[in-house]
Amino acid sequence: MNTVKEKWPEIIEHLRVEHELSNVSFNTWIQPLKVYDVVDNTVFILVNMNASVEYIEKKYQLPLKVCIAEITGTEYEVVFISEDDDRLNEIQNMAIEANQKKKSKSAAEKAGLNPKYTFDTFVVGGNNNFAHAASLAVAESPGEVYNPLFLYGGVGLGKTHLMHSIAHFILDKNPKKKVLYVTSETFTNELIEALKNGKTAGNESAMSKFRDKYRNNDVLLIDDIQFIIGKESTQEEFFHTFNHLHTSGKQIIISSDKPPKDIETLEARLRTRFEWGLIADISSPNYETRMAILQKKIELDHLEKYNIPNDVLEYIATNVKTNIRELEGSLNKLIALYKLNNTGSIDIALAAEALKDIISSDNRREVTPELILDIVSEHFGVSISDLKGNKRNAEIVFPRQIAMYLIRNMTETSLKAVGVILGGKDHSTIKHGIEKIENELKADETLSNTINIIKKKINPA
Repeated sequence: MNTVKEKWPEIIEHLRVEHELSNVSFNTWIQPLKVYDVVDNTVFILVNMNASVEYIEKKYQLPLKVCIAEITGTEYEVVFISEDDDRLNEIQNMAIEANQKKKSKSAAEKAGLNPKYTFDTFVVGGNNNFAHAASLAVAESPGEVYNPLFLYGGVGLGKTHLMHSIAHFILDKNPKKKVLYVTSETFTNELIEALKNGKTAGNESAMSKFRDKYRNNDVLLIDDIQFIIGKESTQEEFFHTFNHLHTSGKQIIISSDKPPKDIETLEARLRTRFEWGLIADISSPNYETRMAILQKKIELDHLEKYNIPNDVLEYIATNVKTNIRELEGSLNKLIALYKLNNTGSIDIALAAEALKDIISSDNRREVTPELILDIVSEHFGVSISDLKGNKRNAEIVFPRQIAMYLIRNMTETSLKAVGVILGGKDHSTIKHGIEKIENELKADETLSNTINIIKKKINPA
């Protein structure tokens, strides 16, 4: 029940006391009022046929609004409606729709979905129209067409966006559907933990819980499947999970950086199953699509206030060609630099400065400490400023130590220089962080898996 409905007697009693209403006034105008429904932040209050909506609205709307806010702790708009109002059915439908959206949002959060990744925010172009159409078809009829759907393409081209879009679409239509999105890293690490815990007394059910989580779904989405390649136990478990879901008519959606036939270490039986459904590729966007993506980002992130000139957008779209994530990131870097420099306007010179680390004449990107920080930041969902900062909570310390370890091992950077890069940290702090990761790697298979995946993201070659 909504809080306003639940606390309605307390709200009107508060109104009576605060405004010193006489018994006659209270019993005539306030006592008969009933909460018809609450839609988003609006309370619809039903007024008795014998009372005047206009009079009650004029005299009690504001006091009631204040009392509702004081008792519930939330501000609501108040709308009075009579028992014969034509809008009653419309309000009821609005309430049902709002309730459906709440359930859908809750289901999406439980499924691990990004609220920004929907079909509405996806820019369709010649590079992805087939993958988009296939994804929409699967979303409209999960388990009936294209099962499995296998999406492949380079880093940052929109595979994850399409996967989340499918899941959102399905849950919007039916929030009761069981939908689960995970990366192959999560699948592998949870399997490692389940296998390890299953050998411990009292935890024999660990594998049963793992299997229940992944097999008891209407839709399973596994991102970056290439990272389970070469792990025999993981491939074995995924093979049985795939068979269980497919035989039950449940939808499976998989993404990878290459098609099944080009994944050399993929077992033949898995390759065959991946090819049962539809394989759709996403290539790099052309110039027109890149411009459309930039315009869409400006619209979605409300960046119109910066008045970014068209020639600056053209400069970005011309120079950032292969990666949509980098394309959108370029816009963020440009605005951050504009704010930092406090310059009068955004121009091509500023854009060139913002993009100097992204634009390269050589397609093969150099592994630098800055690149490693970018990848670690994205992988763990923590900001670069937190990685460089002094916060001591585990959610930040762990990625920070991994960044220390990778910068030291993948570049020629000295311990002292690593400290400078990570916000001026002491040489001994860096040494301790690196040694901690090195020691844990000897015994922790999950950590080893995570670091290998990050290394592949940093240097896919």
